[in-house]
Amino acid sequence: MVMRAATALWEGELFTGKGSVAFDSSQAAGPLDVNWPARAEAPNGVTSPEELIAGAHSTCYAMSLAGGLARAGTPADRLEVTAEVHVEKTDAGFTITRSELRVRGTVPGTDAAGFAEVAETAKKNCPVSRALQGNVEISLDAALT
Repeated sequence: MVMRAATALWEGELFTGKGSVAFDSSQAAGPLDVNWPARAEAPNGVTSPEELIAGAHSTCYAMSLAGGLARAGTPADRLEVTAEVHVEKTDAGFTITRSELRVRGTVPGTDAAGFAEVAETAKKNCPVSRALQGNVEISLDAALT
């Protein structure tokens, strides 16, 4: 079983307060500053929960796709994955409604159809995609470079 941990600290009210998040398990980053304006305005140097989800989804998907391509006998030379996480106001309040994955890959020995098939399987099977499924629409734009 794998466990990863992060710790958030928040001081003050929602709109005027500020906080931070640190990655406890790896100590790879942090503390990273977070605040309310970062959720709506994306100011430089300050992150948001939605951006952290986008980072998690893009890296998880890239790893899942790399594994799938290797199992198919066509390992990737390079994969560039972007996840755009969208927040919309719904009847329930502000909600993450979709994550749009975009991948461009350099994969010797495969064609567009083969790449698309493995890319779609990776979308369905990456652990972050599975965590989001049923709550968040996940789309995929996959192409070879």
